[in-house]
Amino acid sequence: MQQDKPLSGIKVVEHAGGVAGAWAGRLLAAMGAEVIMVEPPELCLLRQRAPLFDNGSSALFAYVAADKRSVVLDLATDAGRDAFASLLGDAAILIDDTPLAGREALGLDQAAIAARHPNLVHLSVLPFGATGPKADWKGEEINLIHAGGEGYLLPNGLSATLFPDRPPLKIAGHFAEMQGGVAAALAGLAALWSGEGQFVDVSVQDANLAVGAFALQRFGDGSIEHRLTRSFRYGGVIECRNGFFELLTLEERQWRGLVELMGHPEWAADDAFNDAVERSARGEMINREIHAWARAHDVEEIVARAQKLGVPMARYNTPQQVLSGAHETARGIFQTQEWPDVGAFSVQTAPFRFGADAPQLSAAAPQAGADQALVSSAAATRRATA
Repeated sequence: MQQDKPLSGIKVVEHAGGVAGAWAGRLLAAMGAEVIMVEPPELCLLRQRAPLFDNGSSALFAYVAADKRSVVLDLATDAGRDAFASLLGDAAILIDDTPLAGREALGLDQAAIAARHPNLVHLSVLPFGATGPKADWKGEEINLIHAGGEGYLLPNGLSATLFPDRPPLKIAGHFAEMQGGVAAALAGLAALWSGEGQFVDVSVQDANLAVGAFALQRFGDGSIEHRLTRSFRYGGVIECRNGFFELLTLEERQWRGLVELMGHPEWAADDAFNDAVERSARGEMINREIHAWARAHDVEEIVARAQKLGVPMARYNTPQQVLSGAHETARGIFQTQEWPDVGAFSVQTAPFRFGADAPQLSAAAPQAGADQALVSSAAATRRATA
């Protein structure tokens, strides 16, 4: 049965060659919007971005372009710009990540879009935003993860303990750019909700500064976090007999659940541990006890018991365990798709749901120009309503 989605009937035109803009479009598509990628004659740059399948096609593109449609237009020509304007005629949102310096030549500058399409939400997604001293700066994932502050704090926790001499590392994949895409999707929806056409300026750096808000807040008390000192007073990543889990206890009930999970050890009976501040002060001692206890148990056993007791704990999964885990399977997080010359592969459907059932992707990423007929259809509609 076709699932009802909140953006069904909403048309989005995506002109994006970067991950942030493409991920924003992917999220809107997962919510039911019709997302039309407008690719240049040389095609979307993401079609060549790693990681790659064995046949050389991009697994990244297959992921971020799922459930979208593709048309190829040359916006450097009058015909291409006219066709693009036709597509925007009944669109609600335009996603664009063209660098500022190149927008006017393509008819994508703020003034031109506002004049021709006053009711459109023009969603600009750039590494450092469309205004300010860094508006013209370029930025890739490695720049953005550090510009947002998170790169300075990596690796931390167990990674920093096991490999203290490692240089700062970025999170695997496109974490920073996808955070920018999430911010862009939410900002675009907020503008759409307002019912007014407007220009929305999204900075990927700003989105990542929000991720590291706790580190920024600590500047107020004179503290500067560092990857070797950033850790929980107790908990964090713990080694078991056959793997690792992560533990976090922020609330009193969670602490009591942990004590019960550990079998009410004698040391935890000290009245001093009834005070959260005192527990933090004795965090190093508590962690020694947790580590010693955990090494005698299997991950699955501890995590299952912890979750029944309301203790925030989860296994550190291998990639294969993520795909086949009981929780992930029950939630329907992954869906099998077919990609030409690749075969079947698993892809996350969406990081949200709107009902009892997980949202389903209706189509794999499109071949270039697979929906070119949309251009002539839009042009015909434009002529009929002119």
